[in-house]
Amino acid sequence: MKPADLADIDVFAAVARERSFRGAARQRGVSAATLSDAVRRLEERLGVRLLNRTTRSVTATEAGMRLLERLGPALAEIDAAIDMLGDYRGTVAGTLRLNVPTVAADLILVDIVPPFLAAYPDIRVELTADDDFTDVLAAGFDAGIRFDESLAQDMIAVPIGPRVQRFVTVAAPAYLARYGTPGHPAEITAHRCIVHRFASGVVPPWEFARAGEQIRITPRGPLVSNELAVKLAAAEAGLGLFHSFEGFVAPRLQAGTLVRILTDWEEAFSGPFLYFASRRLMPGPLRAFVDFVKTRPSADRDAACAGQPKPVSAPVPGAGIAQG
Repeated sequence: MKPADLADIDVFAAVARERSFRGAARQRGVSAATLSDAVRRLEERLGVRLLNRTTRSVTATEAGMRLLERLGPALAEIDAAIDMLGDYRGTVAGTLRLNVPTVAADLILVDIVPPFLAAYPDIRVELTADDDFTDVLAAGFDAGIRFDESLAQDMIAVPIGPRVQRFVTVAAPAYLARYGTPGHPAEITAHRCIVHRFASGVVPPWEFARAGEQIRITPRGPLVSNELAVKLAAAEAGLGLFHSFEGFVAPRLQAGTLVRILTDWEEAFSGPFLYFASRRLMPGPLRAFVDFVKTRPSADRDAACAGQPKPVSAPVPGAGIAQG
């Protein structure tokens, strides 16, 4: 394959992932017209249309989608081979592409990525936060972050962030004064709730456990959103009960604008894992990030599993945990 062919293929993959010539052009510091010419050149060479273009959107055709699925691992290996050369220059350089749930970005990576970039100035991090449980390899990412029940098959998993997590239920003092404080999860059905809904439309149930008893509640209320700031504001305004990660509401609990309820029904669960393919040729930036994560202190990290890769033999059914 000619060098120009590989460059055009790389351009197509970038545009297809971004679904935008302008977005891909901004990442590469070139004009959208340059990328458009490259894709057109590739389509003419292959004799098949890869992208559907309108004034409002850019989407992959069926042929384009199939090509992109096969290209992801191949392009990742090429990047890994090039990044490996940084070792011979005495530096680690290149791009690290991460796909993580929003909760991981907001509660964990906010404290990891800045010092990592400071320690490795020649590495560039491209971080995508979404709750769609993307196939990281097929989409061209180097690694992802997932909780136990949604780890992908045949991957290596390394603990990242606090090893103990929990969901908590909270409300504003004014709400509790007006509507009363539920003493049992079953009573939540009679209360107003602030509801999380994924972009897919799925509304996760609120789950509670105590002494072997487990209860799942389908929340209903005046606000349904996937935007954390809006939900927190609504909870503080006394519009309903709120169920979320402890880390998200901790500052409000300390300030007294929210109060924790049903504390004896809170169930702890394992913290998330950084996961990636068990490839023989690990990209330099990913290797550096894994090593950096292993050295990070955590107040409640389980010393027995700190820094120990966890082989994942099979995926666990379920939608996973990624709400706020």
